[in-house]
Amino acid sequence: MSDWTPPGKRAFAQGITHSCARLGNAITPPLVAWLMALVTWRGSFVILGIVSTAWAIAWGLYFRDNPGDHPVITPQELEKLPPYASRSEKEKNPVPWLLLARRMLPVIIVYFCYGWTLWLYLAWIPQFFLHSYKLDLKNSALFSAGVFFAGVVGDTLGGVLSDRIFEKTHSRDKARRNLVVVGFLCSLGFMVPIVFTHNLTLAAICLSLAFFFAEFTIGPMWAIPMDIAPKFSGSASGLMNTGSALAAILSPLVFGYVIDKTGNWELPFIGSIGLLFLGSILAFWMKPDRELREAA
Repeated sequence: MSDWTPPGKRAFAQGITHSCARLGNAITPPLVAWLMALVTWRGSFVILGIVSTAWAIAWGLYFRDNPGDHPVITPQELEKLPPYASRSEKEKNPVPWLLLARRMLPVIIVYFCYGWTLWLYLAWIPQFFLHSYKLDLKNSALFSAGVFFAGVVGDTLGGVLSDRIFEKTHSRDKARRNLVVVGFLCSLGFMVPIVFTHNLTLAAICLSLAFFFAEFTIGPMWAIPMDIAPKFSGSASGLMNTGSALAAILSPLVFGYVIDKTGNWELPFIGSIGLLFLGSILAFWMKPDRELREAA
């Protein structure tokens, strides 16, 4: 992503990529519900596996690490991209792991706070509609799809707006950090009514708006590793994503324990509200305007 996009388009590239992932989240619940009725749940695994394998082969044949090696790229497009570092050049400059980890630590924690909310949606939203509002599998999948479609819009819009702000202000703090803070606060604000209401329409609207603003932060967040460490953006992104991965491990266990003990499907949202508030505060320590070499 760092090799294929100029600095002023990084948030949009990340936003549109993640919006396609959320489009998959939106389409999957009703699609798999239909496939399960047609070919059983085992058959749905086989069909999705075949499609995924076919795309992996197509990707492997089409993609190039070096933009200059791609057969359809133009010289005008190459001029806008940063210089490509070959494998030998990268080997001469090994990743400064300790310094990089220290700089990325606030970003990792903030992304953990986001990841906790993401996995609340990915793991529990279909079951939330099923158990809290007694919807059948088909209707639960349709309501879940509607919520995830809001994330598709949020991902794209957040990336576009982040790059627009960067083009006008040339401040990565304003274009990245400030949008993350606003997105987190708006997301937690729309989660609060879910804890106190049991109206299906209101819950679906609030869930959609909360997910929209949570995903609104994705473009700015994923641009930050490239802003902080453009030469080591893969390693920086990997470090950041450990926050979400850790949230993916812990959050379903915590959600399950809370629901088993209380039977209340709204309570897990309180944890997300608290972590989003914490993340909005810790975001001020991310400092995307300072590149790694400047810190060194």
